[in-house]
Amino acid sequence: MKGATSLFRFLDDAAARGERSALVTITDVIGQSSRAPGTHMAVTENGDYHGSLSGGCVEAAVVGEALRIMASGVTEWLRLGVGSPYIDIRLPCGGGLDLLIVPDPARGSIATVRHMLEDREPVALAISRDGALAVERPTSITGCRWRGKAFVAHHHPDLRLMILGHGAETEVLARLALGYGAEVMVLSPDPDIVARLAGSDIAAALLKTPARSDHLRTDAYTAVVMLFHDHDWELDLIGQALEQEALFIGAMGSRATQARRLDGLRVRGVPDDMLARLTGPIGLIPATRDPNTLALSVLSEIAALYQSYIVTLQ
Repeated sequence: MKGATSLFRFLDDAAARGERSALVTITDVIGQSSRAPGTHMAVTENGDYHGSLSGGCVEAAVVGEALRIMASGVTEWLRLGVGSPYIDIRLPCGGGLDLLIVPDPARGSIATVRHMLEDREPVALAISRDGALAVERPTSITGCRWRGKAFVAHHHPDLRLMILGHGAETEVLARLALGYGAEVMVLSPDPDIVARLAGSDIAAALLKTPARSDHLRTDAYTAVVMLFHDHDWELDLIGQALEQEALFIGAMGSRATQARRLDGLRVRGVPDDMLARLTGPIGLIPATRDPNTLALSVLSEIAALYQSYIVTLQ
């Protein structure tokens, strides 16, 4: 599910405050639904919740059921929608959801899932019908499904954008990606951009030279976006990114700019098989010139790649 990291952080933080909570999981979908098996919702004893199981049509009812189950302390499986005894709760799509609601989920397991996702590792959480939790480091991702008497939910690290650049595009893309729910890290030679973004809770660091940066670290769930108008800043950094695993590596500019960029990287000894991983021009909307459209265009391209990558792992 998208946003799993923040959901398990929500549960772990509630436990740290001494608040009781419940973990709600969709285990099966009957007919149509806007959410898939493996989607979670977290509810605390004061009625706060994180995540959603529908388009807003059952969340209030789920909170009420979670509070009741917290009071009983016994894990329950229940159905909402079609085939449910709760005749007053209906999903507009006409489908049904099977939910497993675990009161007071084991904090150790919740914290482990949180930290694995924060460390950029995929994780599987096996949830037994009696509420026992087991955290697994998956050797393969096989989707979210029942395995005997336990439902296994697989979760991936959130999409992360490493944005390197200066100018308005850098700042606009960082804020848009944060609103989308991605992790964001900005590296810029512009101290004003770094200060503004850091003040808005976006991780940002100053690039003092065009040389390689210790901050540029990627993984299979990370997209690297170069937004330099002065292309002398980008070549060493692109070479560093190409040496690492990444979901996407792309740079702003025209086709002519991309051709010059590739020539410059070849001079630095970057082989053609690595250069094939470098996207340029970037974005789904061709020849965009204003920062907002470019940011939307680039983020859409990356979000689609991330979704496709997650689907291939199911």
